[in-house]
Formats: sequence, C-alpha cells, structure tokens
Amino acid sequence: MCALTAPKVFDQDEVDGRVIVIESAPADEEVKAVTEAIELCPSGALRLRST
Repeated sequence: MCALTAPKVFDQDEVDGRVIVIESAPADEEVKAVTEAIELCPSGALRLRST
C-alpha cells in the first residue's frame, strides 16, 4: 500500500515485495501521503520521525 500511496517516497522490490524507502526525508508536500501510507501499512512497520 505504501508504494501506491506515496510513490515518490516508497517503492516495492519486484522479487520479494519488500518495501524500499527511496526518499528518507520527504518533501513537505509528500508528508500527507506518507502519513496515509503509514496508517495503511498492514504490518505497522512504518513510522514517521520528525527532525
């Protein structure tokens, strides 16, 4: 779900399906999509860390 919800920040490995973070410091305009992706993550493995 995260790669579909925030494709500028997350991708998915084509071989094993694991999520790949492609932008560890998302732009302000991506934060809403990242927050939604975190909420939709079925495993609960994602967190947004503020700096």
